[in-house]
Order: sequence, then structure tokens, then C-alpha cells
Amino acid sequence: MVANIHESTGEERAAVMRAFGRDPAASSAKRAAASLPVVVLCGGMGTRLMEETSVIPKPLVSIGGRPLLWHLMRSYGAFGCERFVLCLGYRGEAIKRFVLDYRLMQRSFTLEVGSGHVELVDGGTDSPTGPASGFPGENWTVSCVDTGLSAMTGARLARVRRFVDGSRFFLTYGDGLSDVDLDGLLAFHEAQGAIVTLTAVAPTPRFGDLEIDGPWVGRFAEKERHGGTWVNGGFFVCEPEVFDYLDDDDSCVLEREPLERLAKEGRLAAYRHDGFWQCMDTMHDREQLEEIWASGAPWAERWDET
Repeated sequence: MVANIHESTGEERAAVMRAFGRDPAASSAKRAAASLPVVVLCGGMGTRLMEETSVIPKPLVSIGGRPLLWHLMRSYGAFGCERFVLCLGYRGEAIKRFVLDYRLMQRSFTLEVGSGHVELVDGGTDSPTGPASGFPGENWTVSCVDTGLSAMTGARLARVRRFVDGSRFFLTYGDGLSDVDLDGLLAFHEAQGAIVTLTAVAPTPRFGDLEIDGPWVGRFAEKERHGGTWVNGGFFVCEPEVFDYLDDDDSCVLEREPLERLAKEGRLAAYRHDGFWQCMDTMHDREQLEEIWASGAPWAERWDET
């Protein structure tokens, strides 16, 4: 059971933000979320998506021509987040290569092979003071951390403790996208006094429901969006005390003993999100995300605000 579930409306979220001295209409540069590092769990094998993940890790599966991880980082970046910690495992070297090559892949350049000097054709050189990328709002600092090939989610998180410097941080899975309001999520978390707040979502079930009375169908409901069941959608806010609940052993699963214990202690809160959320576990999920991207992705609506 998840503790402290609260049905928060837009007006309530705005009221909570004002109570903490924050203007809900403030520009992205002044948003409270901007100061928090973002930890992304990127190490799983993605066995139900082996058509793609036999070659690349799931966070690098393409949506609209760009990796899902890029979409996720852009979504956090829209709230001003610039510090990312990627927990690597399966095919982690591919994510390292993506991060290392990202700067140059967005630019035209000339390489002097002998010296290794790179000149960006459209201005600047490949140096720490040069342009970060071809997109605004991507002045990111990214730590790629090897957390073990077989480690579970809790162990992966435990192994990046030193990269969040004892601060509050965001945490999410590298295979899901959402239009969740991170400022509202953070204000809600602060108001609850929780150690961990997760984003609760109600995904559309794959199949409809039948109520059967003897040989007769008493009720037929085809894929109702909300069947009354809330699930963990990721997009967490965590206090540094969460590390006291984790174990460095490979078998430590965040969603089992650590979160179960926090729930029993009344320190796990749930921020109900009624907007867009979609994970990518199967090829069907990927195809859905491609279609949504082509028609106007909800998770990208804030990107132009940065």
C-alpha cells in the first residue's frame, strides 16, 4: 500500500507552490526543480523489447529519430534541470558513446586526425567553453556511472550516492515519458514531509473489462482509461535519507523492501498524475510513442519554454 495518496488538482498544486513562496507562473529559469540533480536508471536488459535491445540498451531506443533518453532529459531540462546521473548496466558503453558523441553529432566540424583538434564549422571549438549542443536549454552535466551488469534498481541507486552530494534529487526510469509537472511534484513532496514521493499514474489497460452473471454479460467496458488502479510511474523525488533504506548488494530491488518499508513507516507519498504517461516495455509501446510523437507529444509541450 502506498502512503499519503492525495488527489491533487491544478489549483491545489498552485496553492501549495504559493504557500512555499513560489509563483506558479514563474519562468523556467526560476523554477525550484532546476537545482535538483536527476538520477536515471538505465541499466536493465529490456528483455521484452529484444527486437531493439539485443543491439542497444532500452534508453537508446529511438522515438522520432532520437533516443528515449534524450526525450527524457529534454523533459527535465524544460524545468531547468542540468545535472544528470545515469546508472549504467546492460550495454552501458553505448550510452557512454551517445553522451561523448552528442556534442559533435549536433554540429558540423573539421577534425585534424593527427592532433585530435576539432573545429566546429559553425563557430567555436571543441572545448569546455564552446557551445554545448545544437539545441537551447541543453547546458547539461552528465555523469555516466557503471553500476553493475546484474544489479537491481536499489543497488544501482545505492552506488551513485556520492554523485548527488547529500542533496534532494529526482529519480526516474530510463524507459518512460510523461508530462508531469515537476514543480508541482516537488512542492507536493515538500508539503508531505516524505522521504520519497513517487508519481502515481493510471495507465489505460490493454484489455476491456467484463462483468459476467452466469452465462450473461452484465457489463461490457472497453479499455477505460482509469480502472481505479494506480501504479508506480517513476518520476520520484527523494531525500538523501533514502540511502539508509538501500543495500549495495546486487539483489536490492528499490520497489520491494526499501519502498515497502517506507510505506509502512508513512514516509512514502504518492503524487497522482492524471496527465500523459507511457512506458516502453514492448514494440507495441514503442510504436505508440512514435505515433504520439508524430501527432504532437505531450511530454514535449514545455520544451520551447526553456
